Amino acid sequence: MEEMQEKIKKKRAVSDWDLKKYIVIAAVTFVTFCCCILFFFFIYRYHGFTAYWQKIMGILQPVIMGFIVAYLLNPVMSFLEKHLIRYLKPKMKDERKAKKTARSLGTLGAIAFFILIIFLLLYMMIPELIRSIQNMMVSLPAELASFDNWMKSVMAEDSQMREWLGILGIDISSAGGYVEKLFRTQIFPQINTYLTYVASFTTGVISAFKMLFNFAIGLVIAIYLLTSKETFIGQGKKIVYTLLPPKYGNIMVHVMRVSNQMFGGFISGKILDSAIIGVICYIGLMILSVPYSLLVAVIVGVTNIIPFFGPFIGAVPSVILIALADPIKGLYFLIFVVVLQQVDGNIIGPKILGDSTGLSAFWVVFAILVGGGLFGFMGMTLGVPTFAVIYYLLREGAAYILRKRKLPEETRPYIQMHDVNTKTGELRYKKEK
Repeated sequence: MEEMQEKIKKKRAVSDWDLKKYIVIAAVTFVTFCCCILFFFFIYRYHGFTAYWQKIMGILQPVIMGFIVAYLLNPVMSFLEKHLIRYLKPKMKDERKAKKTARSLGTLGAIAFFILIIFLLLYMMIPELIRSIQNMMVSLPAELASFDNWMKSVMAEDSQMREWLGILGIDISSAGGYVEKLFRTQIFPQINTYLTYVASFTTGVISAFKMLFNFAIGLVIAIYLLTSKETFIGQGKKIVYTLLPPKYGNIMVHVMRVSNQMFGGFISGKILDSAIIGVICYIGLMILSVPYSLLVAVIVGVTNIIPFFGPFIGAVPSVILIALADPIKGLYFLIFVVVLQQVDGNIIGPKILGDSTGLSAFWVVFAILVGGGLFGFMGMTLGVPTFAVIYYLLREGAAYILRKRKLPEETRPYIQMHDVNTKTGELRYKKEK
């Protein structure tokens, strides 16, 4: 009898402990969730903090530009340095001097390559873009009228469409005129208003000079970063091991190394992929004789930097622009973009990027939506590699905990499992009847 009572007391004690454990876990989760909400509320709602943060970002803009340029040009500089050392070592007696000379020449060559690429792109694109925009502004009223007539003729010939539009309460005879009226009464006045603000001479000149000044300083900073990158990396590691014990310092250095691999592979690969898609799009549009070929190719190439959604984001304004000039060509362009996106997603992209992030399609879409919602275009562009690093940390942390508990690290064994045997630590599966 006494043994039975002791067993009952032990069971009650265990159940009370389990209940307390779950209450503690729920409380910690709730407090963590509340802290996260307060943190984001503080950042996005506290105007003083936002203004102060924007001021700091404005001051550090040249430094940020320099870091970005140096990060992008590091592979180019390393390639030039590697080949220059092979050439300079036999010529110079001092090996240290040969390495320093190769680093300096490689850095200058990378900067010159970057400036040359920008100059060629601007030299090729700006005149053509200005010409396309001027032609578009001149011919847009006539194109609207032509689109009006095409719309009326299609509706007049298609009785079923006419019947559907009648059910919806849309007047067929004025449907085309409605488009023209919409552009003339609402869109055109707004465009003129915005153009008046954009064309403000003083603001434009100041902004242009400020951007050029920051870009020039950024190039100087990039040169310093490239020539002394080992020193800066060593200083960063020294700070890490100053602030953290060696065990956690090793983890931090490893995480930074993995982050560099993910970001470097993704960004450089995505830029190359977008450039190839832009060139292919321009060639295809020239063959199809689509209007505004260069302007549309630039839009498609730039928006293609955004994973998954990029081609469709660039296709929407491009289809509207082309359809106003020639509706049939707009349909051709839509089909061409869909085919190009499939070629990029299944052939070109995997060949260039490979599996640089290790994320499934669901997490790629999740990262783009969250990054775009929080940080706009830059969030959509860098959301995937950023989330890939977070996903890697969570995966490694979960694997470490599971190893300590002697549980499988792979996902597959957990799909059909029922629970875990608390005595043996093995996964148990429900027996089928």
